[in-house]
Amino acid sequence: MSVKFLLLQICLILGLGVSAAAQTPTSSSSASIDEKSQKIIDRALEVVGGQTYLNVQTVIGKGFYSDFKDGLPQVPVRFLDYIAYPNRERTEFTSHGIKTIQTNTGDTGWMFDGAVKKISDQTPAQIEEFKRAMRTSVENLLHGWWKNEGAKVTYVGRREAGLAKRNETVKLTYPNGFWVEYEFGARDGFPSKIIYKRMRRDPDSGDQVETTEEDVLLKFITEAGVTAPWVVDHFVNGKQTSRINYEQIQYNQKLADSLWAKPDNVKSIK
Repeated sequence: MSVKFLLLQICLILGLGVSAAAQTPTSSSSASIDEKSQKIIDRALEVVGGQTYLNVQTVIGKGFYSDFKDGLPQVPVRFLDYIAYPNRERTEFTSHGIKTIQTNTGDTGWMFDGAVKKISDQTPAQIEEFKRAMRTSVENLLHGWWKNEGAKVTYVGRREAGLAKRNETVKLTYPNGFWVEYEFGARDGFPSKIIYKRMRRDPDSGDQVETTEEDVLLKFITEAGVTAPWVVDHFVNGKQTSRINYEQIQYNQKLADSLWAKPDNVKSIK
């Protein structure tokens, strides 16, 4: 389940300040991975489902998203998320009876704001943010999609991860210098944490500031032979800002093409 995709949709729909970093596609011939990193990824693939995981084409996830303020969760919002790998996603949020939708397909995207009954195209910056979310996802690392952009994976080392627990860490670096670190449990092999830096708009000053972002992956559950985190906590500069809590995840369900198509008018949105 691509929690990174969903986290991005939340940021854009709820109006959180984000800034995209441009990424120029690069020949896959320059992609590389060292032997230690490959062994860590191979083990992670095994524990999340092996070939069954790699064969997943679509994902439907539903549950609740909770914003955090001053360390406390706010009123949760229900979400329904549709993903068709490698680059299509539609996320629907419902709060107080009002629906908000964001849909991305590669280089295009549209949004529906149920509060004002408006359909609009995504801005270039929003589309770039969607692409960034794909680049930082665990799916991108495990499936090897990063190779298409000429990125490199290197072994970082072991890190403390709690009482008597350590994580193995690998680093994915793109040609433009953007990097993502992935931590995997040294004992169980499960993906544990995603770390990267990005530019955000400071809500007080309006200035763009660099922040350290972390996704902590929790509560792994196996469904149809695929094991995925059903709870994801997001941190900005060490402070928790949100939680995604899945109630249900379904794999390889048939998804209608109409899910991705931009509606002609608001009356056609159900």
